[in-house]
Amino acid sequence: MKLVAIGGSDAGISAALRARELDPGADVTVVVADAYPNFSICGIPYYVSGEVTHWRNLAHRTHADLEATGTTLRLDTLATDIDVDGKRLVVRNPDGSTDALAYDALVVGTGAVPAVPPIDGLASLGPADGVHLLHSMGDTFALTDALERIEPRTALIVGAGYVGLEMAEGLTARGIAVTQVERLGEVLPTVDEELGAIVRDELVERGVDVRTGATVTSIGTTGSGLRVDGRTDDGETVGWDVDLVLVVVGVRPDTDLLVRAGAETGPGGAVVVEESMATNLPYVWAAGDCVVTHHRQLGTTYLPLGTTAHKQGRVAGENALGGAARFAGSVGTQVVKVFDVVAARTGLREHEARTAGFAPVSTTVAVDDHKAYYPGATPITIRITGDAETGRLLGAQLVGRRGAEVAKRVDTYATALFHAMTVADLTALDLAYTPPLGSPWDAVQMATQAWVAEHQRDAERAALAATR
Repeated sequence: MKLVAIGGSDAGISAALRARELDPGADVTVVVADAYPNFSICGIPYYVSGEVTHWRNLAHRTHADLEATGTTLRLDTLATDIDVDGKRLVVRNPDGSTDALAYDALVVGTGAVPAVPPIDGLASLGPADGVHLLHSMGDTFALTDALERIEPRTALIVGAGYVGLEMAEGLTARGIAVTQVERLGEVLPTVDEELGAIVRDELVERGVDVRTGATVTSIGTTGSGLRVDGRTDDGETVGWDVDLVLVVVGVRPDTDLLVRAGAETGPGGAVVVEESMATNLPYVWAAGDCVVTHHRQLGTTYLPLGTTAHKQGRVAGENALGGAARFAGSVGTQVVKVFDVVAARTGLREHEARTAGFAPVSTTVAVDDHKAYYPGATPITIRITGDAETGRLLGAQLVGRRGAEVAKRVDTYATALFHAMTVADLTALDLAYTPPLGSPWDAVQMATQAWVAEHQRDAERAALAATR
């Protein structure tokens, strides 16, 4: 059995490791476009900040660890074409020569590439000018080289999503004055504005100049650095003179290889796969940020997440060997740390739930992370969204201080969503309690109880009427 996996990040490596785990006799080759297989791209901001002291520490597994599993690595090797009928993968080697790798099964995990906004001048600028995108280890080295070469005192970040916020913290930790520009009305647009405002307050308190409702329109060089111009939603012209610019406005699926081979695409331009991770191409599976996401509430969508890529890759690797695994689906659980604030979400916000055909209503409360009489208690702001007609939990958003177990508490909601529980069902959960860490009714449950008190009566009446 010859399995070839494309991509050295989460999906491709997970597929290869699962295949070797199930069949130690399988001939498994991973084609990696760069020299950094199985590196944590999510850890890049913490290497830039200095919290991760060496870039090699970002490796989930070393080169030697991967080869010890019996996997063959083809580094600095670019997959250029898939010969579907001949079951061969054409690659370009580091020396520029080409090879054709025969396969019995192919798993494609080409991931995503940075989205590039329509900013005048951006296409002609690059790391040599102090303008950076950030998605790969190569991008990381270009940025850290610039930080040492330019020694910037000021930086502007275009985008205030997860990576943009993490990089605002990372650059601030290096003593750089950061301006953050976000075209939407609040930072962290994946949560409601009321919760994003808490994150914004933390950024401002830490010295970040936050400009929301503003769009960068052009970037150019000056004799002493860079000039960034933009406009606000009110039509005001704004501009900044800075030493360094970082553009992090999201990603798009890297599908060129699969599309040229005849793969179908769906939401977000991502490649369509079944829950088995099979594409419409024979003997070709795909996983990770290049494919659609099967969402347990929304159906088929595009939601690139590292956790999802790991799971999908594992499914693809098993099925490429003839297995019958299925990707169970995502509920979109995400979390980010911004200085000393942690924000998390899972499931659907109201506008998403309404579009999906639910009847969402929400309740927002601020509850202490543990008993107030024990020193150090801090509030967690929690927004619960449930269905007004059925009482089903639809989503949760949380913002609190670091140390308030925000990430683990959102996981409780994610588990409830996975099993389609009602909001009221969470009251019955047997959750841990000790005064330094929680309350007899955990913050998770106090929030759902508040939702029930505000909305459950209407839901119970609707459910009763539906049975008549």
